[in-house]
Amino acid sequence: MGEELLKIEGLVKSYDGHTVLDGIDLTVHSGEVLVIIGPSGCGKSTLLRCINGLEPIHGGKITLSGEEIRNGSKNLPTLRQKIGMVFQSYELFPHLTVLDNITLAPLKVQKRTKAEAEEEALKLLERVGLKDKAKQYPRQLSGGQKQRVAIVRALCMHPEVMLFDEVTAALDPEMVREVLDVMLDLAKQGRTMIIVTHEMQFAEAVADRVIFIDKGNIIEEGKPKEFFNSPKTERAAQFLNIFEFESVKD
Repeated sequence: MGEELLKIEGLVKSYDGHTVLDGIDLTVHSGEVLVIIGPSGCGKSTLLRCINGLEPIHGGKITLSGEEIRNGSKNLPTLRQKIGMVFQSYELFPHLTVLDNITLAPLKVQKRTKAEAEEEALKLLERVGLKDKAKQYPRQLSGGQKQRVAIVRALCMHPEVMLFDEVTAALDPEMVREVLDVMLDLAKQGRTMIIVTHEMQFAEAVADRVIFIDKGNIIEEGKPKEFFNSPKTERAAQFLNIFEFESVKD
């Protein structure tokens, strides 16, 4: 395991008096793949948005490489460049080509040259099997292709950690696989990733560690094989049982 990269201490987040995250403590190390699972509304996506500085927090502290991620702070834009985030809804600009979508932030934010940004973008597109789509527009792509473009766009900013928020939830099964394969490849490369997903088989295959959250608290954490085969808490066992069915046919 690499050095400590991201540290969350006593994180509290509330909406309209309702506590969504209730004192989360979590450390992520360089090169680690952390998978977060739990029921809908338990705070998984909110946790990612807090890490990325998209949501102000109401208690506790988040640090990346020793620097505090604090909403409104002067260094927040710089820190957010180190955190790549891929959303369920792609968030691609419909009026820009695939290549322009990917290179926009490197050109405008990081002030890189067009030649450098486009060269890297094309190499990354080739790695995910989409180099031939560089001049096309999002409307010409399938959902799985759009999501792979969104991953490349995040990678092109050279983030220290990648956040994935239910990136396959809106995709058909075949498209789910093509996106998960890209994420598995990133894990093999040693990328630091925090993944929120309901894909349990994928979670077991990709994770170094699994975190189970319910009602804004970390209920259980552990190695994937241990967690999925022998959960230590009754609540985790109940949750995992949802994904199992007994045959109704003889």
